[in-house]
Amino acid sequence: MKIKLPDQPYEYVTENSQECDANTAFVLTAQNEKYLDDAKKRGAHSIIKAADIAPIFGVDKIKIVGITGTNGKTTTASAIYSFLLDLGYKAALQGTRGLFMNDEVVEGKSLTTPSVLNTYRHIYQAVEAGCEYFVMEVSSHAIVQKRIEGLDFELKILTNITQDHLDYHKTLDEYIHVKNSFFQDESKKLINKDEPRAKFNIKNTFTYGIENPATYRLMAYSLNDGSSGIIQHFQEIVPFTASLHGFFNLYNLMAAISATHIITDKSLEEVCDVVDNFAGVSGRMEQVSMAPNVIVDFAHTPDGMAQVLNALKEKELLVVFGAGGDRDKAKRPLMGRVAASLAKRVYITSDNPRHEDPDAIVDDILAGIEDKTNVSVELNRKKAIEMALDDQEGDEVVVILGKGDETFQIIYDEKLPFDDREVVRELLNL
Repeated sequence: MKIKLPDQPYEYVTENSQECDANTAFVLTAQNEKYLDDAKKRGAHSIIKAADIAPIFGVDKIKIVGITGTNGKTTTASAIYSFLLDLGYKAALQGTRGLFMNDEVVEGKSLTTPSVLNTYRHIYQAVEAGCEYFVMEVSSHAIVQKRIEGLDFELKILTNITQDHLDYHKTLDEYIHVKNSFFQDESKKLINKDEPRAKFNIKNTFTYGIENPATYRLMAYSLNDGSSGIIQHFQEIVPFTASLHGFFNLYNLMAAISATHIITDKSLEEVCDVVDNFAGVSGRMEQVSMAPNVIVDFAHTPDGMAQVLNALKEKELLVVFGAGGDRDKAKRPLMGRVAASLAKRVYITSDNPRHEDPDAIVDDILAGIEDKTNVSVELNRKKAIEMALDDQEGDEVVVILGKGDETFQIIYDEKLPFDDREVVRELLNL
């Protein structure tokens, strides 16, 4: 993708060496260094570092908020974006769900954190649209690959650190180290005080928590009909209500409320007043049907699954899930163990198998389940959902995990249309 830049010695910039020519500069990043010689052979106008052109895209003209963590990035980022808009600010949101600006969808889903140049382009669009804030999810891959090079963050947020992406990071210790590396500078930080694996530079650090003393502490809460709580911030004590369900969402709300209070000039009371307007994220604890009760969620880690299932622990649960292919294999038996320990019945199926054998993925999941009496295996995801719906009785809840609001299933390199929610609606004739 070439990007045209005005008032520069070159006409275009690109990260792709194949697009280089006499009018196009090659933007050198940690990801494309190996193509430097190819860019030169194709006659690139010049070679420039990403950080050197960041100011041209206006990255210094907008307040950038970065959220990282294993779970909760999307909900926390979306909540901050929602709060900012409701408080009268212009804002943009970049993440797993795409690019949003001032309550409009600009681009659909892509990588959690796009390439350096794509993020710069999105920031430029946000600045042109008059946005004061740019809220972005920051993945562990992006930290390692320096896809956030050249960005100065107004605030960096840590949600939590549990196991994920060990296919890439190899060990949990390395994954933890990568997440924590984002918080070693002296910029403003907001850290989950209840996350024991968090290590950070204490300078300019704010904290939030439920169990431990923190800058922003949840003094009391209720999970009836959504959630509500009382936040203490030094001498201030302010209540809030929200439509989000589940204990884990209290952390996401605390992070979003605290962050919005830190980065704006609004009072804590003003921030809490708009919390109830946030309806949540599509595909996150999304109730597709009330009778029978069917919930879809994109939880795809052991901890994420535990959070969702524990939020529904008052009910008997029929859980449908699988695990993504070409991804962290070590988490699969852990996912099986979580499901089997918290569900009445488990239906193991395909998620996005990609290039892996779906049977092998299922075997990895089954390795974590000792008693398989209440476990069924059906690789056809639609049939697995149908089995759970057929078995459902009374006020049991069918919980379908892993894909959330995805509208496709990835088999080899193909993206085939598949939406858990639409499958449920079709099977129930809704």
